[in-house]
Amino acid sequence: MVSFGTSAPELIVSLNAAIQGNTGIAIGNVIGSNIANLGLVLGLTAVIKPMLFESKSYRLSWWVMLLSALMFIGFAYDGVLDRTDGMFFIAGLLVFITLTIRYRESGFTDEDTGEAVKSKMIPVYFLLGAAGLYFGSELLVDNAVVIAKSLGVSEFIIGITIVALGTSLPEFVTSIMAIIKGQTSISIGNLIGSNIFNVFAVLGITSIVQPMIANSFLFRFDLPVMFGISLLIGFFLFWSKKLSRVEGAILFSAYLFYVLYSLIA
Repeated sequence: MVSFGTSAPELIVSLNAAIQGNTGIAIGNVIGSNIANLGLVLGLTAVIKPMLFESKSYRLSWWVMLLSALMFIGFAYDGVLDRTDGMFFIAGLLVFITLTIRYRESGFTDEDTGEAVKSKMIPVYFLLGAAGLYFGSELLVDNAVVIAKSLGVSEFIIGITIVALGTSLPEFVTSIMAIIKGQTSISIGNLIGSNIFNVFAVLGITSIVQPMIANSFLFRFDLPVMFGISLLIGFFLFWSKKLSRVEGAILFSAYLFYVLYSLIA
């Protein structure tokens, strides 16, 4: 639930961009956000406070994240993400949610679930948040196009840098707050879940509403980096079973290299 909530900006921005015909921003936002979540957010979080974790808790999520990346690569190989691809993405999301609920069900306790928050203001907060996301996405996409034209760079580059950084801020704030409170599982789970949601839900819904062109240059650098950093996280989770400041610095450096290379290449 946390990861789905923090990924809402990616969904609204990518959907808005695709509808306006700016598919480079839509796809770039997803790729850039996924790399930023693991490289920038998780890397900086580990630099601030090293983390120890139980690898079994993330095994299912990590494998699904890896599968979602492979599906992204496979479906984009023909140069387009169409409505059929989108339906497969949505099916993957539903399967993931079902497996997660069943996998975690036996471990739920009253203390874990807590008492539902009851407030008459919740619908108001929801509507205000939805309105903010909509108008914020309009401003972000419109100005991203202006920036791309003024700098003479592609909309895709703006999508994987400025737009992706903006839509990843909720994940960053959530992860920092969680790690400060000692809730490591929320921090890591939020980021892995967000990457899954970005591919399955954001690309899925967006490509159903508006099929998108997936240019061949994605396979030379961007998609391999997204897949590679997912593999690196698996190494840290299942072999190292910790994220030290050194490992956090490695992730953060990988993100910086990706962004700088994308800008100058």
